[in-house]
Amino acid sequence: MAGLTNSWLLRTKRRALAAAVALACASALLPASAQDQSPLDERILEIREQARFVPDKALQQLLKLEPEIAAAAPRTQAEFMTQISATRMGLGRNDIALEFAEKVIAYGKSLHDNAIVAKGMLTKVYVLFAQADVKAAHQLAFEAEKLAMSTSDAALRVQATITAGQTYAEQANFPQALTKLQQAVDMARPATDDPVSLLAALNALSKLYTQMREYDKASAALDELLAETGKIKSPGRMAMAKNTEYGLAIDSGQPKRAMRALLQSLELERKMGAERMVGITLVNLADINLKQHDFPRAAQYAAEALRSSLATQDKSAEAAARANMGQAYLGMGRIAEGKKQYEAGLARYEQENNKPDLQAALREYGEALERAGDLSGAVSAYHRERALSNELFETQRRQSVLELQEKYESEKRQRQIELLSRENQVKGAEIDNRRLQQRVWWLLALVFALASMVVGLLYRKVRHANAQLEVKNMELKAQSTLDPLTSLYNRRHFQDYMRGLNTAAGQKPELEKRAHHRDDIVGALFLLDVDHFKNINDTYGHAAGDAVLKMIAENLRVALRETDMIVRWGGEEFLAFLPAIPRHGVDEIARRILTGISSQAIRYQEHDISVNVSVGFAPFPLAPGDVPLPWERAVNLVDMALYLAKAHGRNRAYGVRGFENFHLTSMEVIEQDLERAWRAGYVDLSVVLGGPPGTPPASPSEHSNVVSIKHAKTGH
Repeated sequence: MAGLTNSWLLRTKRRALAAAVALACASALLPASAQDQSPLDERILEIREQARFVPDKALQQLLKLEPEIAAAAPRTQAEFMTQISATRMGLGRNDIALEFAEKVIAYGKSLHDNAIVAKGMLTKVYVLFAQADVKAAHQLAFEAEKLAMSTSDAALRVQATITAGQTYAEQANFPQALTKLQQAVDMARPATDDPVSLLAALNALSKLYTQMREYDKASAALDELLAETGKIKSPGRMAMAKNTEYGLAIDSGQPKRAMRALLQSLELERKMGAERMVGITLVNLADINLKQHDFPRAAQYAAEALRSSLATQDKSAEAAARANMGQAYLGMGRIAEGKKQYEAGLARYEQENNKPDLQAALREYGEALERAGDLSGAVSAYHRERALSNELFETQRRQSVLELQEKYESEKRQRQIELLSRENQVKGAEIDNRRLQQRVWWLLALVFALASMVVGLLYRKVRHANAQLEVKNMELKAQSTLDPLTSLYNRRHFQDYMRGLNTAAGQKPELEKRAHHRDDIVGALFLLDVDHFKNINDTYGHAAGDAVLKMIAENLRVALRETDMIVRWGGEEFLAFLPAIPRHGVDEIARRILTGISSQAIRYQEHDISVNVSVGFAPFPLAPGDVPLPWERAVNLVDMALYLAKAHGRNRAYGVRGFENFHLTSMEVIEQDLERAWRAGYVDLSVVLGGPPGTPPASPSEHSNVVSIKHAKTGH
């Protein structure tokens, strides 16, 4: 998949942002009808189109209008500030853009004009997207839509509906996104005064259908977009439509059409002088050529993209251009130059603190180095990617648990408030009863009975509420123990278990006993990673990836025992801890895992998907120099064995059997480079080879795929 990831990075990172910026400049609020427009409004309208494609020239034109703005109508003043915000954002000055968005909001509030306030909120949404503050942008987008729909401004309602639809798409809520964008198209069709509203709605709808892999519907929306764009004879709008055509073509497997659309877009962009758009298009042209293994041409386009992005100070395009150039050089065998450029691109992602894109770039970097034959560099890239993956996975898990806990605490507080309210009502009733007692003694018995019933009901409700709270607490505990997708144990539970195992009374002597006897019952650790899992997500979608992870979880439950602990270690990694198996059976377990998974296939949307895994394993405890390793270092050693399996062909398992000549080395040296330690004769490894996809598991007696690779220091 050479080159595809960088294209996906740039298009994914910019999909919401580019669409949002397009809306900011394309669906801007102007007077409600063409008859109400003043000459100043018409000039701002002309500049609005220019701002989308050449923001530097548009800003100069806007500043010339500034003396006339003070005496203009409120809506005109609001539109002027909005266009200032859009041009500043197009030039990379998000701080100034945010300042003007806030001014629009404050101005609208001072006039009690909901249309101006909603417009300012939408303008702020686009700046927040540009600053990668996605959560705040999503929340504000929905608030802006609600306010905009209360106004009579048709163009504003279309703009707000499109933004809400794109926000739902960002959250992977495709049914809601589709509903919103279809509504936007229907609302925009009658709005003949501002045809750009319909173009923006059709553009967003076509992209959504492409994202949903509904290519026929995406093509229909694109055809209408191209036809409507041709009517207004705008080179900039046609370039945008051609970029949308490129996205549909590349995702639906039409590389020639994608190349043609990009070249047409590039020609239009260069004629307009839209340098930022030129830089992005050049990056995507480099991508297509990487995918087709035309590395010299890819390097040429990447170099042009780099020059363009440096001139416009577009940091994201610069990072993607450097990564593409690095891949092209690696493909041509210029490994040192390729690594230098790729590392520069990675550094730019790190400066932006863009961890999801950095993770994807590191994974592709490792694959490119592996194809180029730099196995050491590939393993290093895989380690960096895995560490970042674990960090993101743990952050997401903590956030989910905190959100669930906050939800339960909120429900608890609400129940307490309701209980206090009811108690206050009871107290009020008791006061009234005392007053009535002085006047009507014969009602005392009845009042007492009623009060007793109320207290009894409240007591029962309190007990019921406490019981529900206990259930919720148990659910919360389960959530913190189990992975929600696979229902396997999560990393936190395994860590707690191993800490308890190490500190339990009487446990350490048993571990030492196992470590000193080579033919007895031992524990074992297995760490496995799905081979080429990203290709499954890119080809079939994340839902297919989730189905694959569930299938692997079920296979591990079948292959292992109920007493064995199976853990989703993070992302596409799984860990299994077997507390008691014969030492000579460890290789057999690895073989069973490899063949059990590779022999299965899942059916997803008329596609049969088969997968392999790479495995690292070792008996536990490991005792180099007769001193058992802590479980954390044992897991780290198994992880290094896993990366040897990945670097040496995948679909295999590398196992650490034990240590030799340990008095001549140290554990720190072994952990620094496991393969070098093995080749020096300090580590005894075994390899278990996996079978081809669809091959049924072999019988336990068949061990032809288990290979001992023990080296001696003499070189034998």
